[in-house]
Amino acid sequence: MAADTPLSDRLDDDDYPAYTMGRAAEMLGTTPGFLRAIGEARLITPLRSEGGHRRYSRYQLRIAARARELVDRGTPIEAACRIVILEDQLEEAQRINAEYRRAANEASGDPGPGPS
Repeated sequence: MAADTPLSDRLDDDDYPAYTMGRAAEMLGTTPGFLRAIGEARLITPLRSEGGHRRYSRYQLRIAARARELVDRGTPIEAACRIVILEDQLEEAQRINAEYRRAANEASGDPGPGPS
């Protein structure tokens, strides 16, 4: 995101890399080593500041928090990362599927399911 983007827009952006490694670790109640480990497992890829420091987004912190929950329950870190990746892929596939269903219902004139 460009530096000329208003600050309020950057703060509302889930993908804006606003958090340093130390702050991210503090927020998650973990260590910088844990963040490095899930980075090495390719669960998240932090962006780098001009000085080369890792920066994390809110979205990445949510992903890291889910991995930490699994690790805290005894799941090996590599397995936890794979589980979180699969959960994220499933959520995205379900979102796309719902969009296709909505579009198909609109095209056929069917309003779809009513309010629950």
